[in-house]
Amino acid sequence: MKVDELSLYSVLEGQSKYVEEPRTQLEESISQLRHHCEPYTSWCQEIYSQTKPKMERLVQWGLDSCDYLQNAPPGFFPRLGVIGFAGFVGLLFTRGSKIKKLVYPPCFMGLAASIYYPQQAIAFAQVSGEKLYNWGLHGYIAVEELWKENFQKPGNVKNSPGNK
Repeated sequence: MKVDELSLYSVLEGQSKYVEEPRTQLEESISQLRHHCEPYTSWCQEIYSQTKPKMERLVQWGLDSCDYLQNAPPGFFPRLGVIGFAGFVGLLFTRGSKIKKLVYPPCFMGLAASIYYPQQAIAFAQVSGEKLYNWGLHGYIAVEELWKENFQKPGNVKNSPGNK
């Protein structure tokens, strides 16, 4: 007996023909909605692909920080407490000015941290000092140029000290 003769494997004599049914109103509406939403979904996918690596790094940093805090070196938490308390004291001294509220707490925390980590404080101060010097130099040059443009013109004699 052959495989073709078995009733399980019998082949129908007629040929089948695929006929696509016409689209319904619901399918048309969904298709239009998908076409209208496509730019927004592609924008979201792009943002997601840009954000995903950053979030993965953030999660890894959080896990590393948690691991570090669980296995902290001896004396780390008292130092952290003193530095945090110094920031709080700096916040207490800031009555009045908003600039003081921005300057005092980080300065107090920096001073407390420099007691415990003097080598890192020296390196930070050197880099920060160079940056502050560069910013100050750029500011000085900008003010000097403005001064020359506005107050030291050849025809401007009313601001000269000899003319009263």
